[in-house]
Amino acid sequence: MIKETEKPVTTLFTITPDTPIESLLINSYETVCSVSALLLDLSDDLTGKHRDIALAIHQLSELSVLMVGKAMDQQTPRT
Repeated sequence: MIKETEKPVTTLFTITPDTPIESLLINSYETVCSVSALLLDLSDDLTGKHRDIALAIHQLSELSVLMVGKAMDQQTPRT
């Protein structure tokens, strides 16, 4: 129960302020990879204009995978 003095929660999900940037990048990368895989799978079940749209969104998501991957490399270089 919310007390009158408590501020009600206005968001469903939050990210703790002290979350390491590496964790944020890894989770973002995995999320975008999942979206990309789901779109590619979905496009197999579509035809015509809807398939074209799904593949266009997939291409944009792949660009995001590349950008987040590059950010991960710059933040935590592999040795």
